Amino acid sequence: MSDLTYPEIGATAGVLPPGYHHVRAERVIGRGRVAFEQAADALLRGAVQRRAGATVRMSETPLRIGTRIDMRLGPFRIPCLVVWAERDDEHAGFAYGSLPGHPESGEERFELTLAPTGELTFTITAFSRPGRWFTRLAWPVNRLSSAA
Repeated sequence: MSDLTYPEIGATAGVLPPGYHHVRAERVIGRGRVAFEQAADALLRGAVQRRAGATVRMSETPLRIGTRIDMRLGPFRIPCLVVWAERDDEHAGFAYGSLPGHPESGEERFELTLAPTGELTFTITAFSRPGRWFTRLAWPVNRLSSAA
């Protein structure tokens, strides 16, 4: 994992590091065991990234620690490495970190939780900062638009 472009590997599992833009978003997406199993299967096969419009290639599926993910979104190449992956009866998810060539530097975590009540929650946690010249140039504008 020495190729990652940031030192705070795994930080999306706890306190997000200073000096980065932080994102935490959570949404109830369904109810019950069947919904959880279907969502977990899709999540660990890259469905979230594909639904966001990215072309996704993975070195293996389902995702696990060490899986290489090469995405493209328009002209942008987005290489990542899975740094955490888990699936049990109530949780499923993964986190990937940026590799050289990624427009940003940081980590993003995608997690499903099935509560004892049957409620299925999807959570995204991320920290990032510019990783390439064009994202450094656009960073102030991007931060202003995301604050609006």
